[in-house]
Amino acid sequence: MDRLARAIEILDELIAFPTVSSESNLEMIVHLVSLLSEVGAQIELFHDSTGRKANLFATLGPDAPGGIVLSGHTDVVPVEGPGWSGDPFRMRQANGRLYGRGTCDMKGFIAATLACLPDFAVADLRRPLHFAFTYDEEVGCLGAQQLVEELRARDIAPSMTIIGEPTEMRIIDGHKGCNEYTTRFTGTQGHGSAPEKGVNAAEYAARFVSRLLALREELLERVPDGSKFAPPWSTLNVGQIHGGTARNVLAGAAEVEWETRPVVAADAEHVRAAVRTFCDDILLPEMRMIAPDAAIETEIIGEIAGLIPMEENAARDLVARLTGEDAADLVAFGTEAGLFQSLGMSVVICGPGSIAQAHQPDEFLEIAQLERCLDMLAGLANMS
Repeated sequence: MDRLARAIEILDELIAFPTVSSESNLEMIVHLVSLLSEVGAQIELFHDSTGRKANLFATLGPDAPGGIVLSGHTDVVPVEGPGWSGDPFRMRQANGRLYGRGTCDMKGFIAATLACLPDFAVADLRRPLHFAFTYDEEVGCLGAQQLVEELRARDIAPSMTIIGEPTEMRIIDGHKGCNEYTTRFTGTQGHGSAPEKGVNAAEYAARFVSRLLALREELLERVPDGSKFAPPWSTLNVGQIHGGTARNVLAGAAEVEWETRPVVAADAEHVRAAVRTFCDDILLPEMRMIAPDAAIETEIIGEIAGLIPMEENAARDLVARLTGEDAADLVAFGTEAGLFQSLGMSVVICGPGSIAQAHQPDEFLEIAQLERCLDMLAGLANMS
């Protein structure tokens, strides 16, 4: 079986694991362990606190410092809603495309790395080749946060990381941060005919959203000099609002789910400070004048550092040699790259598929993209 056929076969197997972030990824991890074990890889698993999820870190080649990490996340986003023309977890092939949840984001890259295992196994690797497959990237990069700390504690220090997020095989050496929050409001439930007698959590949540939208306008005025991102400013989005039980009842509880994608760390701190001040100095005192037990709490779902573009980047230069691409670009979407960069290694993002297909019904990966990724990885085996 040739490399492409093997990659498609493996991807079909991986899509069949419904690894939505809310569910366990252990069945898929067991399958990955089996494939890596066949070529004698050294494998470690790092489970989360529930035991339902795990990161996988595997190594081929010499027991030596440095080396290259090939990294991808195992989780996928939910599939609810219209637009699917078939079972999202049963891959199908049509018109040069592979359809299914996770085909491009990002099990296609994982399948490509596994299809190249025979090449890596027989290559004369002069430096270790690592494989990092994480959980819960889609909900705050929780797995990568744990994995990075495990690597730091064990003094495992690879030289570079290639993260295979869908970039259409373009070289990406920088992206914005991604900070995700849930702010919860606790008021008092009461009859809608007497709003003055209670604290309507939904109304305070609405005022909070209004402040967030004002902050978004402030961020437009804080564009860093020379920013090459699109858009060049830090963004803020209100994603979900929940609260209340009926239109004639004062809402006893409400919550707002929101995020920022800062270009620079100063913008992230500006938003955090403004939110703190608005809640602590304005909203909460008003709420507690009526209900002393009223509360506002903001939970940090994830605060993920951006990937800082570096003048010297060995990972970027390596991928440029492997792909023949000279230019590097920046993207607005977030990845685990900043976490790996925090270990002191050079990091680049380059993988098959388009981000425009990620999180969409009938998500797909073009077979030509998968083939280009396989060529890059095979080149890595040849030059190692």
